[in-house]
Amino acid sequence: MSVTEREKGSPRQTWTLGDSCISMHLGTQIDPVINVRCIALADAVERLGVRGVRDVVPTYNAVTVHFDPRVTDGVRLTHELERLAASDLPLTAFATRTVEIPVQYGGASGPDLGAVAEFAQCSEEDVVRLHAGRPYRVYMLGFLPGFAYMGSVDARIAMPRLDAPRLRVAAGSVGIAAAQTGIYPSDSPGGWRIIGRTSTKVFDATRTEPFLLRAGDAVTFVPA
Repeated sequence: MSVTEREKGSPRQTWTLGDSCISMHLGTQIDPVINVRCIALADAVERLGVRGVRDVVPTYNAVTVHFDPRVTDGVRLTHELERLAASDLPLTAFATRTVEIPVQYGGASGPDLGAVAEFAQCSEEDVVRLHAGRPYRVYMLGFLPGFAYMGSVDARIAMPRLDAPRLRVAAGSVGIAAAQTGIYPSDSPGGWRIIGRTSTKVFDATRTEPFLLRAGDAVTFVPA
């Protein structure tokens, strides 16, 4: 099912994904304003306290709601989601936190730094300067627990993913995938261009708050 409307010149679509998931799309591009609305909408849905809702996930330009169809009326939940999306959500309530992440660039920590420099037709030092020279917005968490999708990197170093992913990328690795940058929270396969590594744990299940980063945060990388 798809319900399409116009909201401030942008398409708004609601999709039902199977019998236990609803996804509300507030736009089609990666945009901070759209992402702020997604975060606000996700918060509003959580505040409803609907019985049977298992998880509410804000993404780049959508909010996905997972629920138990045995105890939750999916049609009614869809209507509530659409009602909230059309309302004036309190966008100013979500203050941006700034988190500094130290990074050891290049060498064994950043095996793809040279390739990114060649792609950008600049020196490795320039790649480091360009990557660490701006704050990045955390748009969403996904792929692995604590993996933050951040953007946008300078267009000169926005190198595409590897054609063939590595079977193992070390925890703490800092990578680039086109306009995105991110930190691998644990050892895993991965296809991003690895330019450095941090000792900062972005996910630790033993902490009271396991996730260091959340959607809406600003991250700055500091050369170690």
